[in-house]
Amino acid sequence: MGETTRRTFLVTAGIAALAPWSPLAGTAWAQDAGANLLRLIVPASPGGGWDRLAQVMAKVLPETGTVSRVEIEYLPGAGGSLALPRFVTGLRGQPNYLMVGGLTLVSSPIVNESAVTVLDTTPIARLEGEPLVLAVAVNSPLRTIAEFARSLRADPSGVRVAGGSEGSADHILLAMISQALGVDAFELSYVPFSGGGPAARAVMDGRVRAGISNWSEFAPEIEAGRMRALAVSGDARYVGVDVPTLREGGIDVVLYNWNGVFAPPGIDENQRTNLERMIDAMVRSAAWEREAAQQRWQLRYLPRQEFEAFLRTETRSTERILGRLGLTIPRRTE
Repeated sequence: MGETTRRTFLVTAGIAALAPWSPLAGTAWAQDAGANLLRLIVPASPGGGWDRLAQVMAKVLPETGTVSRVEIEYLPGAGGSLALPRFVTGLRGQPNYLMVGGLTLVSSPIVNESAVTVLDTTPIARLEGEPLVLAVAVNSPLRTIAEFARSLRADPSGVRVAGGSEGSADHILLAMISQALGVDAFELSYVPFSGGGPAARAVMDGRVRAGISNWSEFAPEIEAGRMRALAVSGDARYVGVDVPTLREGGIDVVLYNWNGVFAPPGIDENQRTNLERMIDAMVRSAAWEREAAQQRWQLRYLPRQEFEAFLRTETRSTERILGRLGLTIPRRTE
C-alpha cells in the first residue's frame, strides 16, 4: 500500500483506544498534514477477509480521488463484539471513520449477548461477498455432497464439522444444511476454530470429518490437492471452479458471506451523504473492479437504504438460525 496505509494495532481495553479524531469544521474528512484522511477500523486481526477488504479499499479510494490517505486500525476480538461498542460509543459523530464487517459482525453480538449491534451504527453499503465451501480431506470416503448428506442424516453427532467461531457464517451454513435435511440442529457436532487455516488443518489431520469456510480460506488446500470440495453455498457455481452448488446436490440452501462498511452513529445527513458518495464512486471505478476480480469476490453492492433494510432482515434471520442452535436470545431489529 506504500504510504497510503498505516497498519496500526489497537489493543487497549478502553474506549480511549478509539479516541475521537476532530475533523476540520465544514469538511467530510479529518485533516492530517494537509491530506484528506479516512480511517478504516478492522474488528479482527490482520490477515483475514475483513483485512483484505480494508487493504483493497485503502488502495482504491485514493485512486478515485475521493480521499487522499487511508489508515487501517485493528481492534480484534470476539468476532467484532469488542470493537462494536467502542466504535459506536467512542467514535460517535466522527465522519472520517468507517468499520468493515460482514455476516459475523451481525451474528457475533447475538451470540455474545452484546447490547450493541450493527443496527446501532450508520450502515453505508454492502460491498462484496463470496460463497462458503464444504470440504473434506482428499482421502475422505465422502466424495460427493449427497454422501455427506446421507452421513449427516444417519449420525449427526458423529459427523464432526470444523469452522469458525460459534455463530459464524460457517456455523450458520451447517445449521441451514441440517434444517434442509431435516436434522435437528441440536444434534450437530460443530467444532469451532479461530479461522479457516486451523479448521483446514483439523480436516486434513482427520480430527473432523469435514470443514466449512469461505472459498478463499480453503482454496489453497483444495487447489493443492490436500482437500476435496464437495459443494459451494452460492446460487451458482463459483467462477472458474468446478464444484457443484448445494442446490445441485439436492440441498436447497444459499448463503454468501458478505462484507460491507459502517459509519459511527451520530453523523449528520451531509456527512452521511458524503460517505455514501465516496463508496459509490469506489464501487463504480475500474480500479475496484480490477481489485475485486483479483480477490475473486462477487460484487454484491447495496447502497445505504437497501443495505439498512437488508441488515434488519439479516438480523432477524440470523437470530432464528442461532436460536435453533441455542446460541441466541431475542433482539430488537428496528
